[in-house]
Amino acid sequence: MRILHVTPTYEPAYRFGGPIRSVAGLCRALARQGEDVHVYTSSSDGRRDLDVPVDIPTLRDGVKVTYFKCAFPRRIYRAPNMARRLRSAAERWDVIHAHSVFLWPTLTAASIARRRDIPYLVSPRGMLEKDLIRQKSRWLKTAWIGLFERNNLANASAVHVTSIREAEELRRFGWPLRAVEVIPNGVDAFSAPGTGPGQRFKELGLTQRPFVLYLGRIHWKKGLDRLIDAMNLVPDADLVMAGNDEEGYRALLERRIAELGLEGRVRWVGPVEGEMKRCCLAASSMVALCSYSENFGNTVLEAMSASKAVVVTPEVGLAPEVERGGAGLVCEGRPEALAAGIQRLLQDPILAASYGERGRALAGEYFDWESVARRMRTLYDRILSEKRHR
Repeated sequence: MRILHVTPTYEPAYRFGGPIRSVAGLCRALARQGEDVHVYTSSSDGRRDLDVPVDIPTLRDGVKVTYFKCAFPRRIYRAPNMARRLRSAAERWDVIHAHSVFLWPTLTAASIARRRDIPYLVSPRGMLEKDLIRQKSRWLKTAWIGLFERNNLANASAVHVTSIREAEELRRFGWPLRAVEVIPNGVDAFSAPGTGPGQRFKELGLTQRPFVLYLGRIHWKKGLDRLIDAMNLVPDADLVMAGNDEEGYRALLERRIAELGLEGRVRWVGPVEGEMKRCCLAASSMVALCSYSENFGNTVLEAMSASKAVVVTPEVGLAPEVERGGAGLVCEGRPEALAAGIQRLLQDPILAASYGERGRALAGEYFDWESVARRMRTLYDRILSEKRHR
């Protein structure tokens, strides 16, 4: 099967977070299972461009990735040569899978797929939530929905979501969709760090006191304000914030940290990958994700794979699995409730370890990339079968 994935970016994961990492993980797993997997993406790296070959395929972990030069307006990842390539080579693909909404690559891919009668899927990747739309770029996104996105989704062979929560948010729009398919993101098996943490890890002194780890973008929707307020009620542990700052939000959080007198107990380590991420996970007491809105929660999966107990809010897409699988605690977002959950795990390390072990078993059984890719291949096969029987 020849599958084309269209995504605004393919790297770097630290800048663009879990959704892009999940696209790459899925593509690699599909390629390992023998599918002919291609990616069309932009060269965008924020205001700059990645130092990569453009307009020609580059083999990355078995996936043929073609980068196209990003052009104005960069904010929507417009890449004119991508459109030209799609128009000239559309019939090569059995299925086109677009990963985003409100962005130029999905708009273009969906439009061309419809004109050429090629089955396509759209994965909104958590971007279709009414509350989020109301809080940011409301009028622009509402106009985009009316002009483009509703039609893109209504004519898709399927809309792929990663959790029941994301499916429920999508249904709030009331659109007539052909199919909504829930297939989760996956996670790679945790690889323990080497015999000693890197020098940077040592310099941060992260092994001196128990610490709660946050992994992810420094963004308002992640609920970091209420996590910081909760840590004010947990005197025996520090908070380590590992992630890329977005839109200057860290400055707002630092003001709150100063108001609470927590400067010595909150540590910023920036984006972490590879060995540094493994070190942070291995040394942490638990991982917390207290989002106001989260369609899935990749960092929760990473923590589970690393045998770490998690503390999450009900708004996190993986919260039902955490609760049913006994992988951690689901706490209301009030600082007092979060603090109580964190304290409980700190004071009962045996309980925390048991949560971690159950989480690791759940991640390995249900969320490994090979299993996720098989479910996605079944969806692709069904879509192609429906086309043949039209």
